[in-house]
Amino acid sequence: MDPSEIRERIGRFRILTIGRANTGKTTILQRVCNTRDNPEIFNSAGNKVGITLLRGEHDIENEMVFRSNPGFVFHDSRGFEAGGESEFEKVKAFIAGRSKEVKLKDQLHAIWYCIPMDEASRSFTASEIKFFSQCDTGSIPVMVLFTKFDALYDVEFAKLRKKGTSWKDAKELAPKHAEDLFANGPQLQFLKDARRPPKCHICLPNMNKDDADCGSLIERTAGTLDNEVLQQLFVSTQRTNLDLCMKYAVER
Repeated sequence: MDPSEIRERIGRFRILTIGRANTGKTTILQRVCNTRDNPEIFNSAGNKVGITLLRGEHDIENEMVFRSNPGFVFHDSRGFEAGGESEFEKVKAFIAGRSKEVKLKDQLHAIWYCIPMDEASRSFTASEIKFFSQCDTGSIPVMVLFTKFDALYDVEFAKLRKKGTSWKDAKELAPKHAEDLFANGPQLQFLKDARRPPKCHICLPNMNKDDADCGSLIERTAGTLDNEVLQQLFVSTQRTNLDLCMKYAVER
């Protein structure tokens, strides 16, 4: 099926983002949609309710759409913080409800679970452990996005400097040291052993910079989609990775 026919039939690619405050979710969505503007917010009836929402007005059913790329529609969960049992149940109900939708355009197509790495001794919270132990997402692929990953670069840079490494060498070596340590660290081991593990993970450093590249996120997301129609919809909707469009066009 031609991508334009797919877009006409399904409409938009629908993503649920999960993550508590200050995980960098909005920044990543802006990068994906190639904009600095905030999204417009629409309620489940399709009525515009604002540009941004106060925390108390949060509703996972609301749709976030960026004018720069209306082909994506995002739903947001604020994550499961202290006393977040009700939010966890809302997320489960939302995922289950969308899974039962008959029309593909109304279903949930992917989940991005954002976990920040800018906290000392970062480990999974009890709520995150609960999600990857108990939340059945069915055929909806889950990706873990380790956001603010450059915070680990800073940690390794400081270690190298303490050992006497020059500033220039430490700056060059720190990212590789951080990535190697993380690859064998407790976070990935937990995901590997989880009862309901994500389909994949990706590390996202420096997404707040002007030249931030979300191409790897786009490519990995496309790779998680088993449904060829959804895969074509996603690839044709995104506008930040033209190489990916060419790759899938050739494969077809």
